[in-house]
Amino acid sequence: MEKKEFLGFEKDEYVPIMKDESMSFLSQLCAREKPKRILEIGTYIGYSASVMLSACDAMVVTLEKNAENAELARKNLAPFGERVTVVTSDAFLYIARDDIGKFDLIFLDGPKAQYINYLPFLKELLNEGGVLVADNVYFHGLVRQAGEVKHKLRTIVVNLRKFIDAICLDEDLESEILDIGDGLSVSRKRGGHGQA
Repeated sequence: MEKKEFLGFEKDEYVPIMKDESMSFLSQLCAREKPKRILEIGTYIGYSASVMLSACDAMVVTLEKNAENAELARKNLAPFGERVTVVTSDAFLYIARDDIGKFDLIFLDGPKAQYINYLPFLKELLNEGGVLVADNVYFHGLVRQAGEVKHKLRTIVVNLRKFIDAICLDEDLESEILDIGDGLSVSRKRGGHGQA
């Protein structure tokens, strides 16, 4: 589906959709990895989920806390039928459950300050050889910028720096940070095959 076909684009001036080059990377990654199960944190109106669903034959579970956005996503993703489940839930409540199984690919595009807090749970949910992709890890370039960060953005920037450090130092993960879009991190859980 084209972006212009998605319900919800008209309701906001600011539409938090992935940059085209990031979306292209995600699509190519899904086509190459051929994941069976994907978890997405941060559905918004379902565009990135549609890209992943179009690129491979995976089943996708996507989490969206905002009920209005979740309903729009369900309508937008209806053509994919039972391959996609939109869950209206706080991410923490969902990923802390012990009955949701494992995933081959996890796409993290939710609240940026929470990436570091989600990480231990996501590692447990990821199959060996599976890939964790996180979007916007540069946060408008502020994560790499020296000097003082505005108070209202400081927690986000500090926590994203902690997240980047954590995935790069974690011996269970093979990680790289890509200068694509607003920064993409790609981490493969060791024990499987292939390169991140």
